[in-house]
Amino acid sequence: MSAVICCPDNSVKLFVKGADSAMFSILDRSFDLEIVRATEMHLHAYSSLGLRTLVIGMRDLSGREFENWKACYNIASTSLSGREDLLGDIASQVESDLRILGATGIEDKLQQGVPEAIESLRKAGMRVWVLTGDKRETAISIGYSCKLISNNMSQIIINSHSKESCKQIPVALIIDGPTLVHILETELEDGLYRVATTCDVVLCCRVAPLQKAGIVALIKKRTNDMTLSIGDGANDVSMIQMADVGIGISGQEGRQAVMASDFAIGQFRFLVPLLLVHGHWNYQRIGYMIIYNFYRNSVVVFLIFWYTFFSAFSLISPITDASGFLYSAVYTALPTVIVGIYDQDLSHGTLLSYPQLYGPGLRDERYNRKLFVLIMLDSVWQSLVTAFVPFLFYSGTLDDSSLGDIWIVSVVLLVNIHLAMDVFSWNWILLVTLWGVTAIAMGCIVAIDASPSMPGYWAINNLMATKLFWLCLLCILVLALLPRFVVKAFASYVKPDDVQIVREIEKVAKRKHDGALEALLRSSSDHQQPNS
Repeated sequence: MSAVICCPDNSVKLFVKGADSAMFSILDRSFDLEIVRATEMHLHAYSSLGLRTLVIGMRDLSGREFENWKACYNIASTSLSGREDLLGDIASQVESDLRILGATGIEDKLQQGVPEAIESLRKAGMRVWVLTGDKRETAISIGYSCKLISNNMSQIIINSHSKESCKQIPVALIIDGPTLVHILETELEDGLYRVATTCDVVLCCRVAPLQKAGIVALIKKRTNDMTLSIGDGANDVSMIQMADVGIGISGQEGRQAVMASDFAIGQFRFLVPLLLVHGHWNYQRIGYMIIYNFYRNSVVVFLIFWYTFFSAFSLISPITDASGFLYSAVYTALPTVIVGIYDQDLSHGTLLSYPQLYGPGLRDERYNRKLFVLIMLDSVWQSLVTAFVPFLFYSGTLDDSSLGDIWIVSVVLLVNIHLAMDVFSWNWILLVTLWGVTAIAMGCIVAIDASPSMPGYWAINNLMATKLFWLCLLCILVLALLPRFVVKAFASYVKPDDVQIVREIEKVAKRKHDGALEALLRSSSDHQQPNS
């Protein structure tokens, strides 16, 4: 960054600050090399301590140089096309032949909880890359302080300044900005991607803001995995906007990162509950809701499909139009929404204690092709049971209206009981919503058949007055849900996944806690009785 200053004595001076690698390349060739070497030693000492370093330089501008630069700058800044390139060329022309004024080393302490947050993210199976504009030594020191790099980890450092030297290095863990200049947007990108994705940690130092975005784009173009970028400064905006999910930290470096992000947090450590808790809950809820909505609609569709074989493939349906509309809008809609909002498979504290439980989301265990096929097979089975069991009980004596009433009552109960079987944590809102909506659905079915204008006038009332209806309904529910119950029992007790195992741990811990609390209360009451 540069600033042109007009001094009281009418002299014009250009002050420039930047990274040492950039500043040393634009120094006046006649400048004292001893000062340059001493500055390099100080910078190395500062960066080894983890300080963020900058070099400050200056040059005098003559009146003619300043006027020429000002005229060119005004033209470039008002250009309608290629403005950034023109401004960059103008800056590079004047930022030359500098003299070193000094170097700075600034301590930028890690926020509270950063090492623990990064450790939790890595335990959860996420790969953590650090992209920073600091020197390599500073970046490595930061890597150690935040527990990203450990003493038993081999470090392979790339620090090349030409395309040919980049080709000769097979792997990379720590790479700097000048090296990326020769790699990004060239045929070497594929090699960098293959090397980087085999590393546990990638640390890029001395990278420009656009290079940070280029690294994120490198991953996005070559994989379907989601990328997340987090930063707290204006130089992180490009990276945040390039990632699938951008998170800005509201800190001391302004609000540019927050304004450009999808989510804003106060400190880096808040990323852990954001991902491991809320990310886990939302993935579990959304994955299940997608599968469940396919299921609850396909059951009705298959029912009508089976009926076409008995109606000569006509468009007639035994389910009334009103019930068909209300099925998706009222009978089964609200429980889906409430479960998607309130259901939690694991508690907040458990998810923070076991970061590995974020793994199901990385492995697509809650929404994948296998689950979709299984739920479709389940819906086919349930539709077959619902469609043909009434024929076995009533031996062809049912009219279309009575058959439609049996079907809609059975399907509403089926899909809501199915949903209840999959709920992890019950509360009064879920109970009231699920069974309240089911009761409303039954009332709506009775009200529809109570209308004299409907073809099935009073059909449901006549059915419910017989024991055969209730026996048929019970048989449908048991037979339709039996395969799902068997599969869930087998998965829970014979082949449980990580979430099911930890849920059992939660239950055991809760029983022990309740038992200890009950024993404490009992002993307290025993002590009080003799005193009374």
